[in-house]
Amino acid sequence: MSAPGAGAPVPAAVEAVAALRAAGLSVATAESLTGGLVCAALVDVPGASAVVRGAVVAYATELKASVLGVDAALLARTGPVDAEVARQMARGVRERLGADVGLATTGVAGPGPADGHEAGTVYVAVAADALPGGATARRLALPGERAAVRRGAVEAVLADLAGVLHPRG
Repeated sequence: MSAPGAGAPVPAAVEAVAALRAAGLSVATAESLTGGLVCAALVDVPGASAVVRGAVVAYATELKASVLGVDAALLARTGPVDAEVARQMARGVRERLGADVGLATTGVAGPGPADGHEAGTVYVAVAADALPGGATARRLALPGERAAVRRGAVEAVLADLAGVLHPRG
C-alpha cells in the first residue's frame, strides 16, 4: 500500500468507494493512531465525494469522549485501546457526521508501548445498521515499525468495511 496522496489509490479503498456508491451509502471515519489515513485513502479515490462524509481525528483520549461520545467512564476504566472504545468511536462518528457507516481505529503505533499495550496492538471497528448490536470490532497485533502498524490498521478497517458491504453467505 502506498501512502495516501502518494500515487495510485489503495485497492481496498477503490473497492470500498465503488461498493458504497453502488449501495447508495455514505461513510465517516473516527481515527486515533491512523491520524486521518483511512479518510485520506478513501478520498484518494476519484468519485469519493459521493460517499465520504468526513473524518474526526480524535488522537487525544479526552476527545474520544467529548467529540465522539465515547463513554468517559469506559475510557477511565480501559483506556483508549479497547474494542468497546473502537465500537463507540465508530457509532459516534456515524451519528455525528450523518453517515450510513462509521469506521474507527484506535491503538498503539509505537515505537514503544503505551496505555499498557505493546506497539502494534490495534482495534478497528465498523458501525452500520446491518451489524449485530450496530457495530463490530476486532483486535489486531500488527508487526513492524510505526508506519507499518498505521498502514496495517488502514488496510484492516477497509477490509472490514468490505466485509460489511459484501457479506459472505
